[in-house]
Amino acid sequence: MDELKGRGYTVIGKPWGGFKQFILNNECTVKILEVIPGGVLSLQSHETRDELWVALDNGLIVELNNKVFELKKGDEVFISKGSKHRLSSKVGGRMLEISLGHFDEEDIKRYDDEYGRA
Repeated sequence: MDELKGRGYTVIGKPWGGFKQFILNNECTVKILEVIPGGVLSLQSHETRDELWVALDNGLIVELNNKVFELKKGDEVFISKGSKHRLSSKVGGRMLEISLGHFDEEDIKRYDDEYGRA
């Protein structure tokens, strides 16, 4: 999992500990994706935004550039522009998505979709 962590944010140290700064005064969109048990998002990519995903629950599965990872709560995944990615879950779960850059649903290029969307 280390190859998926530590990208897309800045770590700020403080005497009391510190924090992760995900975005500062830049264009972004924040969503919580909710995946039903057995749900699978399309295999897709974007040209106008990067995404930082933070697992809010256990049991989420990420496919990123032909590699598959099962996430635990708190795991982070950075998805750079143009990367093929997909989210799924056998048990259901929530993912925090921070889109960095211009967000537009029309920017989704789908390569595979279980629900028949173009």
